[in-house]
Amino acid sequence: MHSYDEPVYLISVVASVLDIHPQTLRQYEKEGLITPSRTQGRMRLYSQRDVDKIKLILRLTRKMGINLAGVDVILKLKFQMEEMTEEIETLRTELSKVNRNGSVPTHKAVVTTSNYDIVIFEDLK
Repeated sequence: MHSYDEPVYLISVVASVLDIHPQTLRQYEKEGLITPSRTQGRMRLYSQRDVDKIKLILRLTRKMGINLAGVDVILKLKFQMEEMTEEIETLRTELSKVNRNGSVPTHKAVVTTSNYDIVIFEDLK
């Protein structure tokens, strides 16, 4: 079994599985939407993560009618949201380690929304 990020699939295999032309994959790469790995001989190799990203691109373009420029914006925003979610989780972990009783020190503030806690650390020196 291969890892999720291990590049193992040739362009022809991915194109066949997703029922698209290999040129479509080349176009997605040219547009910067995907970045498959390359072998020493410059052959493209795709990971399962790449295949899942291509499936998302196909859903956005085929079912929702979004053009490739729109897909690029959506993918960038999705990546930023994932980074922010990780950062929020890290801050929550740090806050729980520092202050196990649940109160917030006076030099820090917590704003609670329906889905996220936003923690603002401010140095008062």
